[in-house]
Amino acid sequence: MEETRRKILAQYAFLLLACCFFSQLYATSDVKFYESFDEAFDGRWIVSEKEEYSGVWKHAKSEGHDDYGLLVSEKARKYAIVKELDNVVDLKDGTVVLQYEVRLQDGLECGGAYIKYLRPQEAGWTAKGFDNESPYTIMFGPDKCGATNKVHFILKHKNPKSGEYVEHHLKFPPSVPADKLTHVYTAVLKPDNDVLILVDGEEKKKANFLSSDDFEPPLIPAETIPDPEDKKPEDWDERAKIPDPDAKKPDDWDEDAPMEIEDEEAEKPEGWLDDEPEDVDDPEATKPEDWDDDEDGEWEAPKVDNPKCAEAPGCGEWKRPMIRNPAYKGKWHSPLIDNPNYKGIWKPRDIPNPDYFELDKPNFEPIAAIGIEIWTMQDGILFDNILIASDEKVAESYRKTAWKPKFDVEKEKQKAEEEAESGGLKGYQKVVFDLLYKVAGVPFLGEHKAKVLDLLEKAEKQPNITVGVVVSVVVVVFSVLLKLIFGGKKPQPAIASVETEKTDGAETSTSNSQAAEEKEEQSEDAAAAPRRRTRRDN
Repeated sequence: MEETRRKILAQYAFLLLACCFFSQLYATSDVKFYESFDEAFDGRWIVSEKEEYSGVWKHAKSEGHDDYGLLVSEKARKYAIVKELDNVVDLKDGTVVLQYEVRLQDGLECGGAYIKYLRPQEAGWTAKGFDNESPYTIMFGPDKCGATNKVHFILKHKNPKSGEYVEHHLKFPPSVPADKLTHVYTAVLKPDNDVLILVDGEEKKKANFLSSDDFEPPLIPAETIPDPEDKKPEDWDERAKIPDPDAKKPDDWDEDAPMEIEDEEAEKPEGWLDDEPEDVDDPEATKPEDWDDDEDGEWEAPKVDNPKCAEAPGCGEWKRPMIRNPAYKGKWHSPLIDNPNYKGIWKPRDIPNPDYFELDKPNFEPIAAIGIEIWTMQDGILFDNILIASDEKVAESYRKTAWKPKFDVEKEKQKAEEEAESGGLKGYQKVVFDLLYKVAGVPFLGEHKAKVLDLLEKAEKQPNITVGVVVSVVVVVFSVLLKLIFGGKKPQPAIASVETEKTDGAETSTSNSQAAEEKEEQSEDAAAAPRRRTRRDN
């Protein structure tokens, strides 16, 4: 009995070992290439010997980890390095997954961090002569500089008609994450001609190789093209509307009438001080002891509001306010009518495209090597865990075991640093407050600046009211803008407009007293600070 039991257990153990073996064998067969950079790359990866590629590659640890990678070690350099595959990877059959990690440890203002999947050397390149002209099948990965901010996916495809290799760029690719964490980029080429772009395992873009909506230029050319020999006829009229040739300018239309005229009904308010200036020298101001007339120029006392004007309707020369001229009509133009000779917008006729061809599947060139050929203004770019596989689950398992633990550690560290820097504020709140403080510094806020700053200080102590503060600041800024546009300072604040209101048969003139009040508001800024004549250059 005991002997039988031992035999059964032995059989179970054998079956378990066999399953593990074949499972591992199956998984290994799905991995076409993998580079972890656990060991030094010397002798396995070949650095280009081209003179312009002076950047030095290093085998280095990722910051904060014991994990090694391939490091871009110098700023403002061109880099080129290549790894020839033991076996060529065919892209025509089944699923192919291209995946790798990259960490921008010092950020990325201008440069690339992409990989080129190269054709066999029979296409005309060598490892030591690897450069930007070396023929590739796919270029994939982050690129950022100026207006460019995207995860490239470019297929270099041979036109069967012309024999020319054409670069087909993925339209609307995802953007590059704006941080210094390790990110994993994945491109999945499917048998149904779909391609998926994943960032950190999350699908960011799905496209079809044969769709003209997804690649520019499309892999399949247009069936017809505009005839380059076709010319627009000389009598072709593209104007939908034309001036009415029979229209005449009315006799009473005065093109020279001004838009505004003086209000003849306005009267100068009683008590207006014509001979008093609006501003006077500050009687309490004294010349600074260190003022040097030869070096600083003649000293002038700062100006303050004339106290006499505060008790009067206004000061200075009184002028009649301007009102809209009821006779103003502006320049006369003939009305537009439908053009009887209109033929529409001309375009050349279409002819069959001599380069057109039909395609059921892309004619992928095989991958024989992996190359990194970049120009960057930043150092600290670290490549790691480069994978080519034939199964999406294999790529997913590498993300879980090789990438995710590092990313989680970096994310927690970043969160702690952001909270420490912002005094407890979350990352997005810090960005919002930085922007709001910049808004508070704009010159036109004037006296409202103190109110805005007070709001921001309160909100920083109570982060939960951030949204309310944003709304309040927007309202304040918008109100000030409206005041500047429609009711701000004018060159002649004493010039008032007259509003005649009829109430119970009585007419009340209110304009000039309002003008005096506006003048007082407009002079507040002048009293806020003393003025000095600017220093002269000797």
